[in-house]
Amino acid sequence: MTQKPASLKNKAPARAWQRMLSGRRLDLLDPSPVDIEIEDIALGLSRVARWNGQTTGAWGYTVADHSLLVERLFRGFRPGASAQDCLIVLLHDAPEYVVGDLITPFKSAVGGDYKSLEERLIQAVHLRFGLPATISKSLKADTKRADRMAAFLEATQLAGFSEAEARKILGAPPRGMIFEELEALPPQKAGEAFLARFAELNAAVQAGLQQKQSPKRKRGS
Repeated sequence: MTQKPASLKNKAPARAWQRMLSGRRLDLLDPSPVDIEIEDIALGLSRVARWNGQTTGAWGYTVADHSLLVERLFRGFRPGASAQDCLIVLLHDAPEYVVGDLITPFKSAVGGDYKSLEERLIQAVHLRFGLPATISKSLKADTKRADRMAAFLEATQLAGFSEAEARKILGAPPRGMIFEELEALPPQKAGEAFLARFAELNAAVQAGLQQKQSPKRKRGS
C-alpha cells in the first residue's frame, strides 16, 4: 500500500469559511441560511467597489449603491412589481459581500466553479429571508435588464467609457433605457440606504406572508 508523503499526513483541510462581524461563520462552499445576516451583507456590499474601484469621485462606487440603482431601475419599467420581486432584485448581488465583485472578463476566465459558488450563496440568501430559492425566467430577465441599464449608466458616467465604447463592449442599452444622474454615495451612507430599503421591502413581504397564512374570517363573524 502506497503511503502518503509525510508533508500530507495530518494536514488540516483548507479553511472555507469566513467570520462575519455579526459573529456568524459562513461556509462559502456550503452556505447555511442561518449564518446569513442582512447587516453583514450591507456592510460587505458597502465596502466592495464596482469596476475594480476605477471610477471617478472621492470614493468607489459600491455594490450597495449599485444594488439600490438596479432596484430603482427595475421599478421604473415594472411599476406594479411586488415587494417580493423588488427584494429579490435588491439582493441580486448579495453573494458579492463575501466573494467580491469580479469584473465580467475575469468571471469568464474563472468559469463554472465561480458561477456554482455564487448560485449556492444566492439560494442561501433567499432562503434566509423567506424568498424562493429559484426565481422565474421573466424575473431573472428583468433583473438582468435593469442590471445592464445600471452598468451602462455607471460605465459612461463614472468609469470613463464613452457612449460609443460602452455600446461596443456592453451592447446597446436595453429597450426603454432609463437615465439617472449618478453620484457615488459614501460607503457608510450606501450601506445605511441599502439596509433601509431592505427593511422597507422585507416588512412588506412579511406582512403579505402573514396575511396569506392567517385564516379567512367567516362572514358575519
